[in-house]
Amino acid sequence: MENWNGYRGELMSTLGQMGQISPELLSAHDKLASAKPKEPKLDDKTRELIALAVAVTTRCDGCIAFHTDAARKAGASQEEMVEALGVAVALNAGAALVYSARAFDAFTRDAG
Repeated sequence: MENWNGYRGELMSTLGQMGQISPELLSAHDKLASAKPKEPKLDDKTRELIALAVAVTTRCDGCIAFHTDAARKAGASQEEMVEALGVAVALNAGAALVYSARAFDAFTRDAG
């Protein structure tokens, strides 16, 4: 992807069209996306860095486009973003290791 701003704009347009057909769908998403405790313990920057790491682990380009912009606007630095992305990389490696153990278990249990 070379133009994240353009992609974000195109996605907003498409989502707007979907919202014309089903405003309840977008409203429900917006309600979930903005849900916070009455007295949040995490600041917006931290929430956006977590969202960005999750976007990477779920491979959601649209989420990456929106949450990189939001993280930048919330004051995240490149160093903070890379640290959050490092957590995503570690989690993906850990998940691959755990699922490798599951595959090994399935292979060895069904051998007999």
